[in-house]
Amino acid sequence: MHRLRLTLTACALSALLLAGCASEKSKDETLAAGQLYQQIQANIAAGNYKTAAQRLQTLQARFPFDAFGTQAELELIYTDYLNEDFDGAEDAADRFIREHPRDAVVDYAYYMKGVAYFDNDVSMLQKWVKKDNFQRDPTNSQKSFEAFRTLLERYPDSRYAPDARQRMVFLRNRLADFDWIVADWYVRRGAWISALQRAYSIVQRYPETPRVKDALQIMVTAYNNLGMTDLAADSQKVLEANFPGTSPVYTPRGPV
Repeated sequence: MHRLRLTLTACALSALLLAGCASEKSKDETLAAGQLYQQIQANIAAGNYKTAAQRLQTLQARFPFDAFGTQAELELIYTDYLNEDFDGAEDAADRFIREHPRDAVVDYAYYMKGVAYFDNDVSMLQKWVKKDNFQRDPTNSQKSFEAFRTLLERYPDSRYAPDARQRMVFLRNRLADFDWIVADWYVRRGAWISALQRAYSIVQRYPETPRVKDALQIMVTAYNNLGMTDLAADSQKVLEANFPGTSPVYTPRGPV
C-alpha cells in the first residue's frame, strides 16, 4: 500500500510538471512578440539560458519576418554560448550569416562564431592542462582563426575587430605549435619530406610566431638530409638574417 501511494504521488508530481511545461509552451504560443521577448530577457538576466534559448526558438518560429524574429535569431547565438552549447552557437551564427548576409550587425555573428570555436577549444585545453596541449587536434582553433580572419577582412572597422585580433594572436601561436610538434615528430623518424612540409607551413602561414625559428632550423636540417644543399643554404641565410647566432642544426625536443 505504501509503495502504491508513493507511485501515485510520483505520477501526480510528473503530471504537474508536464502540465506546467505545457502551460508555459502554450503561453508562448499566444503572447505578443514584444511580451515574449521581454520575458526571454528576464530569463537571460536570471541565468536561465536553456529556457531562454528554447523560447527564442519559439519567438523566431512564430515571427520569422518580424524584427523580433530576426533579433531572436541573433540572440540565440549568444544564449547558446552562455549555455555552453558551443555547437548550437556555431550553428546559430552560420544560420544568421546565411539568412541575413547584409544585416547591419552580421559582423557580430562572424565574431561569435569565432568565439564559440575559440572557447570550445580553450575549454578542452584546460581539461588537458597536465598534458602537452600541442598534441590536441587543432580543428576548432583553425575554424576560430578563419572566422575571425573573415570578420577582419569584411569588417575591419567592426567594434569586435580589436578583440578578434587579440584572440588571433593566441590562435596563431597555438596552430604554429601544433605544426611544430608534428614536424618534430617527423624529424625524430627521419621523415624529412613530411618534416619539411610542416616546417614550411609554419613559415608561410604563421610568420609572426616564435616557432618560425624552429621551422627554419628544421628546413635546413631536412634539406641537408635530402641532399638539397642549395635549398639548405638558402634556408640558413633566412635563419641567420632573422635569428642571428642561431645554430642551423635542429635538435628534436618535443614529446616522444
